[in-house]
Amino acid sequence: MTNPRARAPRSLDDPVRFAEAYRTHSRSILVFLTRRTYDPETALDLTAETFAQAFAGRRRFRGSTDPELAAWLFAIARHVLARFVRRGVAERRALTRLGVDVPALEPDDIVRIVELAALTEVRSAVVQHFSALRAEQREALRLRVVEELSYAEVASRLEVSEPTARARVSRGLRALAGALPSPRTTQETIA
Repeated sequence: MTNPRARAPRSLDDPVRFAEAYRTHSRSILVFLTRRTYDPETALDLTAETFAQAFAGRRRFRGSTDPELAAWLFAIARHVLARFVRRGVAERRALTRLGVDVPALEPDDIVRIVELAALTEVRSAVVQHFSALRAEQREALRLRVVEELSYAEVASRLEVSEPTARARVSRGLRALAGALPSPRTTQETIA
C-alpha cells in the first residue's frame, strides 16, 4: 500500500486540486508565518499572499508528490515573509497616509491562531530566557531590537566599541534562539 501523501498530485491548474492544496497546507503555512511575525493578522495576510503567488505561479510547480508541493509552498511563504520584512515599514506608512483600513480579524480568530502557533509558550520562553541573559546582553538587545537603534548608537549608549555592541547583541540573540522551542511547520505536528 502506498503512502497517500506521496501520491503524485494532479496539475495545480485544476481548481479542485488547488483548493485541495490550500485546505491541506494553509494551516501549516499560517502557523509558520505566525511564529515568525508573532502577529496573527499579519500572518493571515502573508498566508493569503503566499497562496495568491502560488496560484499565479502554479504552472511553474514541477513536483510530483504532496511533500514536494508542501516544500514549494513553504519556499513561497519564506520569500513572501522576506519581502514583507524588507518593505513592511514603508508599506504600513503608505497605507496610513492613504487612509486605507485593513480588515481586522475577529478576537476569536486571533485567539485560535495564537493557540495554533503556541505563541503564549514562545512569549513565555522569551521572557524567561531574556531575564536569564547577562545584564549587558539584555541592555544591548533592548537598545537594538526594542528601541531599534543602530549598532553605532547602541555602542555609544553602552560606552563600548561598535564590535563589542554587535557581539553582545549577537550573543544575546543566539542564547534566546537556542532556548526557544523549535517551530513546528508540518501539518502532522500541528493537527
